[in-house]
Amino acid sequence: MKQRLFFTNDIVNKMEELYDEFHPSNVIIFTDDNVDKLVIKQRLKSAFLGSPLESAAIISKDAGEEKKSLDEVKNVWEFFQEHNVTRSSLIFNIGGGVVTDMGGFAAACFKRGVRFVNIPTTILAAVDAATGGKTGVNFNGFKNEIGAFCPAEAVIVSSSLFDSLPDEERLSGFAEMIKHAMLSSRADFDEILGVDVLESVFDEEVWLPILEKSVAVKQRIVEQDPTEKGLRKVLNLGHTAGHAFESLALRRKEPVPHGYAVAWGLVVATILSHEQFDFPSAEINRLARFVKEKNGIFYITCDDYPEILSFMHHDKKNESSDHILFTLLEDYGKPHINCEVDDENVKVALDLFRDLFGI
Repeated sequence: MKQRLFFTNDIVNKMEELYDEFHPSNVIIFTDDNVDKLVIKQRLKSAFLGSPLESAAIISKDAGEEKKSLDEVKNVWEFFQEHNVTRSSLIFNIGGGVVTDMGGFAAACFKRGVRFVNIPTTILAAVDAATGGKTGVNFNGFKNEIGAFCPAEAVIVSSSLFDSLPDEERLSGFAEMIKHAMLSSRADFDEILGVDVLESVFDEEVWLPILEKSVAVKQRIVEQDPTEKGLRKVLNLGHTAGHAFESLALRRKEPVPHGYAVAWGLVVATILSHEQFDFPSAEINRLARFVKEKNGIFYITCDDYPEILSFMHHDKKNESSDHILFTLLEDYGKPHINCEVDDENVKVALDLFRDLFGI
C-alpha cells in the first residue's frame, strides 16, 4: 500500500489540486468543534472562497477521545445520508487522531467505501493516526476495538497547523516520533531527543523535513505489511503497555494523552527488551529520564497490576488470550515482534517502571 503524502504549508492549494484530480460529486469536511473554530473558520474558510471547496458541507463533532464511539459514527453516517454522499464524493478529515480515526472509519463503511483525505492538525495525528490506513472507534472501554484497514487517498501534513498546539499536545505527538526514531537507528534517536518540540513556532524549513523523516519510517513498514500480518507489528513498540495505561486511565475517568501513554509504554518495552535481548540499561535510564521530564509520571501501584494485565491480554495484537505479545528491541533499529512475555515478567517490569519514575 503506497499512501500519498504531501508535506506542505499550502494546504488549500493542495486540497484544490486533489479536488481537480478526483472530480467528486460533492465534498464533506469532517472535523471537531475546536478545529472548526480555530482552523477552518479562522484560517481556511476565507481561502475556500471562489473555489469548489466553498460549497463543502461541514460536520463538526464534540472534541475528545470519549467521543470516539459508534454512537458518534452513527451521527456521521446520518449526516452523509442527508447530504447525498456517494462513492464519488470526497471527504476531508481535518483534525487530530480522533477525527482521522472516526472519519476514516465512517468513510470506509459508508456505501462500502467513500474516498477520504486526512489533514492532521496535531503532531500525533500527522505521524501516527492519519497515516498508515488504520481507522476505528473505541468500544466498551477498549481503545480502537472496532475498525478497518482503509488508507486515505492522500494525507496533507502541514507544520503551520501546529503552532497553536498546547504543550501537552506537542509532547503527545513527539512520543510517536521518538518511537519511530528508536525503530530507525541510535543516530536518529539521539537527533530526536535534541529537538525542541516546545519551541513557539514550527518553522516549515525545520519541521517539514523532521516530520517527513518520521513518517517515512512508518510508511516504509506499512508498504511492506499494510494489514499488520507481521512486520508492521514493529510499530506497536511501546503500545502494549501504553494502551493498557491509556485504558486504565479511561476507566479511572482520568484520560491521558495517547502519546504520553506510549512514552510510558516505551519505557516498559525497553525494560522487557533488556530482559530478553540485553538492550542497554543505560539507554533505559536515558529514555526514562527524558519521559519523566517531558511527560511526567503515570501513577500505578501493585493493586493496579491485575487490571493492567487484563487490558494487555485483551490487546488486539495477541494471537491468543493466553500470552501477551510485545514488540521489543535488541538495539535501536533492531526490533523483534511477537515476543511472548508471561504475567510475572510483566509485573517485574512494572515494578522497575515504578522505580524509574520514583513511584
